[in-house]
Amino acid sequence: MVLTGFDFFIIILFIIITIALGWYAKSNTNNSIEGFFLGGKNLPWYIAGLSMVATTFAADTPLAVTELVAKNGISGNWIWWNMLLGGMFTAIFYAQLWRRSGVVTDAEFITLRYAGKQANWLKKFKAIYLGVGMNAIILAWVNLALMAILEVFFDLKGIELFGFTALAMLLVAGYSALSGLMGVALTDAFQFFVALIGCIVLAILVVNSDQIGGIAGLKNALPKHSLYILPSVGDSTGSNGLSLGLASFIAIAGMVWWSSWYPGAEPGGGGYIAQRMFSTKNEKHSFMATFFFQFAHYGIRPWPWIIVALCSVVLYPDLGVDDKKLGFVMAMKEFLPSGMRGLLLVAFLGAYMSTVSTHLNWGASYVINDVWNPSKKTSNIIRFSRWVTFGIMILALGVTSQVKSISGVWEFIMECGAGLGLLLMARWFWFRVNAWAEIAATITPFIVYGLLKFVFVHDYPVLGESLSSNPTSFFITVGVTTCCWIIVSLLTKPDPQAHIQNFKNKIYPQGFEQFKKTIPHLFLAWLGGILTVYSFLFMVGKIIFQEWAESGLLLISLIFGVFLFYISAVNGGLLHSKES
Repeated sequence: MVLTGFDFFIIILFIIITIALGWYAKSNTNNSIEGFFLGGKNLPWYIAGLSMVATTFAADTPLAVTELVAKNGISGNWIWWNMLLGGMFTAIFYAQLWRRSGVVTDAEFITLRYAGKQANWLKKFKAIYLGVGMNAIILAWVNLALMAILEVFFDLKGIELFGFTALAMLLVAGYSALSGLMGVALTDAFQFFVALIGCIVLAILVVNSDQIGGIAGLKNALPKHSLYILPSVGDSTGSNGLSLGLASFIAIAGMVWWSSWYPGAEPGGGGYIAQRMFSTKNEKHSFMATFFFQFAHYGIRPWPWIIVALCSVVLYPDLGVDDKKLGFVMAMKEFLPSGMRGLLLVAFLGAYMSTVSTHLNWGASYVINDVWNPSKKTSNIIRFSRWVTFGIMILALGVTSQVKSISGVWEFIMECGAGLGLLLMARWFWFRVNAWAEIAATITPFIVYGLLKFVFVHDYPVLGESLSSNPTSFFITVGVTTCCWIIVSLLTKPDPQAHIQNFKNKIYPQGFEQFKKTIPHLFLAWLGGILTVYSFLFMVGKIIFQEWAESGLLLISLIFGVFLFYISAVNGGLLHSKES
């Protein structure tokens, strides 16, 4: 792709604004752990929420959506749309509880909830496992996506391609180390708007091109089933939308959201999503930020990606199965005029930077807060935090050089967190759960994964091949892990009553029994929130495709969902201003 002077101007301006925001945040960051990793616990809901949304918009996200749509039509997005159920559950039931906990990381929460040496061991293990090991793998995945984009854009290869990626990561590590979470959150908000505007512009240009001929031309050029929003369950042939049978779809939609740990979609909240909750001004802001994240992530962002993906099916029908995701980048390369090329490039760069900056800061928070656990020498804390940030960057680049498949990383992460999710939700309410149960839930998926993927396949080829394929292996891992940690909870001693009571006093200051009385209202708010987001998502799609009768019905559904959500949220205490 040839970039003009105006394109380079757009790119340089974007980098300057990003660095300026980081420098501004540095002057407003306290020299403490909470100042560096939680922004002084003073983020308003809209900044924290935008930061969550921007982080989940990685460079690979539009490519992944393009691949799903190219293979299964619009309904292929249910692979990730189903996770709204868990995300909304987190916003309604857990956002305020996380903010009230007063911890810096979700690893620190372990010693707040559990007692004994096993809790301290588990805290340090999870800090290293999530903050260093898993974090480096996720960052390698994000780097691979950026490299795929740069390769198509500029025809870069080998060491040159890796060098540009390393340079981009160094830039991100620089402003992340400079300003801490406050700078990450501010740059995230800016980068999100740039990325969203860039994708909207691309969608408009491509769909209105002569090759497509507008929405009407797009609809005429595609098989009807490609435009189905709901999967054609019951048909497992792949001829009608999402190629899932009824049983498989129900299993995925009904199981994934509560059962599996996955970055950004942890059941009950966790990771960098929990970090943003900790960083908000109070409990109300924590809830509002998390709810806004669900609405923006599932309701606002998908359609520009989907439109470009559908157009790429028409424009590039000869792309192989493994290359369909590149249709998005090829559309960028072909249809963007001067200036717009720079805008779309910085859109992807912004998506990449917002994800990497969060993971670097989040990963360093585990090392500092839960492994090093420093004294009150704040100058040393900030200095060491910055070095750790760069250390994680170097480790991630090393892993990037060894990882070859994005889908392989995705499968590994999903499988090795399968079955842990229910425990992460239950530990807030069921006090038989202890540190031994969480240790079992953390380790068991790795054991089952190894047995299914390596031992059974080697010793029993036919049976092993069947059991190790997705989604069968995922369901097996969820079942075994869930049974394992429940049994461990029942067979081991619960934590001392005094420790549990201290936890209840902190998390439920009005009393655990009083909290239980709000649960019916919270469930109604959950249902109202889900109805609101899905109605809005589908209504926008129907408007885009000029299907006015359906969009009118969805508008009525949206209004009802908003009403149910608001009334239930008020009665459940979610919109009360509470200072922690």
